[in-house]
Amino acid sequence: MTKKYILIGSALFCLLGCIFLYQCIIYNDKKLHLAICDVGQGDAIFMRTPDGSDILIDGGPDDSVLACLGRHMPFWDKTIELVMMTHPHADHMTGLIDVVKRYKVVSFGYEKLGNPTGAYKKLIDLLNQNHIKQIFLWQRDRFETSDGVVFETLWPTQEWFDQNSISETSSDANDFSMLELLTYNHFKALFTGDAQVSAMEKIESLAGRIDVLKVPHHGSQTGLNAEILDILNPKLAAISVGAKNKYGHPAPFTLDLLKSKNIKTLRTDQVGDIEIVSDGKNFSVN
Repeated sequence: MTKKYILIGSALFCLLGCIFLYQCIIYNDKKLHLAICDVGQGDAIFMRTPDGSDILIDGGPDDSVLACLGRHMPFWDKTIELVMMTHPHADHMTGLIDVVKRYKVVSFGYEKLGNPTGAYKKLIDLLNQNHIKQIFLWQRDRFETSDGVVFETLWPTQEWFDQNSISETSSDANDFSMLELLTYNHFKALFTGDAQVSAMEKIESLAGRIDVLKVPHHGSQTGLNAEILDILNPKLAAISVGAKNKYGHPAPFTLDLLKSKNIKTLRTDQVGDIEIVSDGKNFSVN
């Protein structure tokens, strides 16, 4: 009986060693990994930098984000260096509660716009209880990792925010949605939350030409126009959207517009997680 247990233990130890070795190889290839998570009708974007820093933008509508993190982070890594929340709508915010519970979050960046819901209060309470550094982000604020990955907030400006009032639960909160530009050497990706055309037009020249566009507001017809796409000129458009959602996202207008510009378009409701890997010059899609 003892010999049997020794054999089982040895087999399990070898299996664990193989899993560890495999994950070491795939998660430490010195490339940038970017995953548009399949979280249903919501947004969650995970990034792992070449030297292994973990960044998350938004958390989706429920705990589905945890499965995505499990697919794209090594099992032993329980630290996320930076979490950003583009705006406090439930389909971007709710999953962050589970993230803060399960992971050590070093810094949390968000906008000054609040939300009177219980979920928002619970999230802020958890940030305070865990002594997580909280930062309000405005245009031109930057984070840079040791391996040269830069995140720059393009919208909103503090001046514009202070001059515009809003009902915090209104869909107009989309106008306040943070816009984040990732730059890694020659590779650029733009993360747009639920931004509207009015905000996109304000930052299109700041972003310039990009490689990857996270299409605003799940492909709603209010986030893009031809002029914006002409300036951004993305090679890949990624739409985070839930299957057969009640909003009719993505809108036929947006899909037709992307097609007319010959922009390769992928949707999470059709392909699941959209993983993009870049060495800083070129990128590929897994």
